[in-house]
Amino acid sequence: MTYHRRVSVQVEEPGRAFREAWIAGVRKRYPGEPKPGYVAPWEATPEWERVSAATVYEQVRQFIEVAEGATAKLTREQKGRFVALCCTAQIFRHFPNPKPSYVADWSEMPEWQQETDSDIFEHIEQALISMR
Repeated sequence: MTYHRRVSVQVEEPGRAFREAWIAGVRKRYPGEPKPGYVAPWEATPEWERVSAATVYEQVRQFIEVAEGATAKLTREQKGRFVALCCTAQIFRHFPNPKPSYVADWSEMPEWQQETDSDIFEHIEQALISMR
């Protein structure tokens, strides 16, 4: 990825793009049959989750852009940790006392979720590359 100057790339529906990347990751990595809420289509996603998805997508996009592509050098785990931390902040934003499993630290998250979060970051990264 070459960045000669900072160019802001916008996705028409960042929340939907995030949600689609999440669903793809869950379908690929979840052991067994995922919970219906994990793979619910965008139209059936609660409003707080739509807002959160759009916010996290934008945080990842901005992170990639201000790093001028240097995020390509991050490990998959580092990329996934960034997504997970942004998601955790959104849970706290919308719920004063969330279930501990909703705000678990990276090391306490199931592997399928860690891998899905890494996939999401890489999906956004690839989308930015293809839009340049």
